[in-house]
Amino acid sequence: MSLVSYAVPVPKVARITLNRPDRRNAQDTELLYALNDAFDRAAHDDGIVVIVLAANGPHFSAGHDLREPDPLSALAGHPTVGTGGGFTGPGASAVMAREEEIYLGFSERWRNIPKPTIAEVHGKVISGGLMLAWPCDLIVAADDAEFIDNVVAMGVNAVEFFNHPYEFGIRKAKELLFTSAALSAADAERIGMVNRVVSRAELTEATMSLAAQIAEQPPFALKLAKQSVNAAQDAAGRPEAIRNAFALHQLAHSHNMQVHGMVVEPDFLRRFTRG
Repeated sequence: MSLVSYAVPVPKVARITLNRPDRRNAQDTELLYALNDAFDRAAHDDGIVVIVLAANGPHFSAGHDLREPDPLSALAGHPTVGTGGGFTGPGASAVMAREEEIYLGFSERWRNIPKPTIAEVHGKVISGGLMLAWPCDLIVAADDAEFIDNVVAMGVNAVEFFNHPYEFGIRKAKELLFTSAALSAADAERIGMVNRVVSRAELTEATMSLAAQIAEQPPFALKLAKQSVNAAQDAAGRPEAIRNAFALHQLAHSHNMQVHGMVVEPDFLRRFTRG
């Protein structure tokens, strides 16, 4: 079974679908590289104007797959996309190199695809799941969608793609991180993180209708409009803020390794395993 499916259901629109429903689309190394390949395929196809990211199963994504048995070795079968290295290095270097490649690196790469992207989300969007939805330009959510970053409960500052202040606003970002609480689809729309909320039954139709409408615009103008908005956000310091938060994320991993012998809090991992 393919971990990610690819289709062109209407002209000019590629539909990429996460297809690991038995694991609630938890992201192991293989899924993330398959997703990156699918994004590359759509980005390089001049016949595609808009890219939709959706998911099979009850939830959009449960985040990183904490049960992946040997995540560092899983990188060996893939040519690296970024310019980093150190995947077999000692101490914290290998963990940092992996996360820089497939978490921060992929998310930033997908954000900058020069075509409009739309996340079609439903159910739970937990921690690493945000790093799939947030790089997309637009988000259409089912009314049952919930957005959660519970990484502070793991003993870390937040997920690796630290877009929280730009998605939630400063005070809401702090509240949601400090409490590990969920943000409903309705509240996400109210604060501007989500563009539209529809019923679960209407989700795919509404998303594809929006994608088809955008796909009728001139592709080069869409590319320039996206670059203009992204540049405005970046000029305000977003890249530096994300890199700083990523470095603190790695510090937290190193701290947890020294104190607990693992990169996250053991109490959280025990609760996760029982769940």
